[in-house]
Amino acid sequence: MTPKIIHLRRYAAHGRTGARSTVRGLTLVELMIAMMLGLLVVGSASAIFISNRATYRATEGLGRVQENGRMAFELMARDLREAGGNPCGNADRKEPLKLVNVLNNPTAQWWTNWNNGIRGYEAAIPGGNPPGRVVGADAIDLMSADSSSAATVSSHTPNTTQFVLNTADHGFRNSDLAIVCDWREASLFQVTSVAGNRIEHANAGAAPGNCTKGLGYANPAVCTPGGRTKLYGPNPVDNMASATVVRMQPVRWYVGTTPNGGRSLFRSAVVNTAGVLAVTEQEIAEGVNDMEMQYLLEGAANYVDATLIPANRWNDVTAVRVTLDMLSADGAGIGGAQLQRRIAHTVTLRNRME
Repeated sequence: MTPKIIHLRRYAAHGRTGARSTVRGLTLVELMIAMMLGLLVVGSASAIFISNRATYRATEGLGRVQENGRMAFELMARDLREAGGNPCGNADRKEPLKLVNVLNNPTAQWWTNWNNGIRGYEAAIPGGNPPGRVVGADAIDLMSADSSSAATVSSHTPNTTQFVLNTADHGFRNSDLAIVCDWREASLFQVTSVAGNRIEHANAGAAPGNCTKGLGYANPAVCTPGGRTKLYGPNPVDNMASATVVRMQPVRWYVGTTPNGGRSLFRSAVVNTAGVLAVTEQEIAEGVNDMEMQYLLEGAANYVDATLIPANRWNDVTAVRVTLDMLSADGAGIGGAQLQRRIAHTVTLRNRME
C-alpha cells in the first residue's frame, strides 16, 4: 500500500471521529432545568386559569344573589304597597272605612281574616306556621283588593243576594273571596254563584261560606241568616252614586326550607280550583337565608319590630322596612364559602299615604 493511500485512510477516519465529537445530547442538569422552566410555565398558566375561574364563579354567584334579591323585593313590594287597600279608598283617615267580614268563622284561617290588611310576626304564627317555615325569620300577612278584577255594581238586590255588574267580563268565579264597597262601608264575602254579569252572596256554598246574606256593618257583627241589610250601588235612599266589587287577595311571605336543605323566600297564596279554595306555597327566590321586618307607625319617627306594635295599631302602619340576608347557591367565595349579602328595601303602603 502506497504512503498516499495510507494518509487518505487516516484522514477519513479522523474526519468521522471529529464529526461525532461535535454532536452532543442534553445533560441531566440541562434536562432538569428545561423541565423546571416548563413546569413554571404550566403552573403559571394553571394559576391564571384557576384565578379567572374563581373570579367568574364569584361574579356569577354575586350576580345571582343580586338578581334573586331584586326579584324578591320587586314581587314583595307589590303586595306591600297594596296592603289594606280597596278600590273605594279611604277619604278620611280619622274615620276609617267600616268593613264587615261575613265569612264563616273568619279568624280560623289567616286568609279569611282581614286583620287591618297587614300583620307581621317574629316568632311562631298563631294558628300554625306554613310548611317548612324558618321560625327565626320574620313573616308577614297581607290582605288587599285585586284592582285588576274591579267591576262596578249596576244594581244590588239584598233579598236575593244578587249583584248586577256593569260587565260580564269581570273574571269572578264561584267561591272567590270578594270585597264590595262604597265610600262609607266595605263588605268581605264569598261569591256563591256566577252567571253572566250577575254574582251572588248567599249564606251557602263552598267553604268557608258566608254566615249571612246581609252585608251591613254592625258592631258586634250580626251573623244570622238575614243579617243586617246593606244596599250597594245606585239607590234613592242615600243617593249613592256607585259601588265596586273586587276579588280579595290574601298572601303570606316567609322564609322556608327547601327539599335540598337550603332556604328560600316563599309566598303563600289562595288558589281557586274548580270552586275549592286552597293555599299554595310558591318559592319566589332561592338563597334567602333570613328576613327581618320593621314597621313605621303613622306619626312615629322610628321603625319598630312587630312585637312592639299593639294589636289595635296595625291599621296605622304606613311603611315597612325589609332586610334580606342572601347566600349564593354554591361555594363561590374565599375558600369555597358561600357569598353573603344583606340587602335592605323600604316600601310605603300606598293606600295609607295622605
